[in-house]
Amino acid sequence: MKKLVLVVALLLQVSCQQQDSEKADIQSIRQLLNTQATAWSNNDIEGFMEGYYQSDSVAYFGSGGVRYGYKTMLEGYKERYPTAAHTGKLEFTIHDITRISKDAYWVMGEYHLTRTVGNANGTFMIVLKRMNGVWKIIGDSSC
Repeated sequence: MKKLVLVVALLLQVSCQQQDSEKADIQSIRQLLNTQATAWSNNDIEGFMEGYYQSDSVAYFGSGGVRYGYKTMLEGYKERYPTAAHTGKLEFTIHDITRISKDAYWVMGEYHLTRTVGNANGTFMIVLKRMNGVWKIIGDSSC
């Protein structure tokens, strides 16, 4: 009986530690998204892109199909959003942040751009991976 109580106590401790870890992960992910929204709203596309993994393997899936590569994404954003009037003010509405593995999550939500050239709204799903202790977006699907 003592062994059973010990096993249950250890399992509860591990479970609580995992829940605390997930809460910290989610808080860090939310902070990354807040940082991105602030950078975007300041017409700082490079700052916005700091949330993405700087690699040729990062993927973006939108209305134009799948595009790969950090540089390709950065150039695409700069082309489609050339001025502060185009970037406007960005706000995210997060609907779900779900753990995929110890070092990966997916996030589903909405984006809202308030702009003088016309507002834009849509949905997104991103995949984040922790690399060297830092969360980076490795996949993005927006429409």
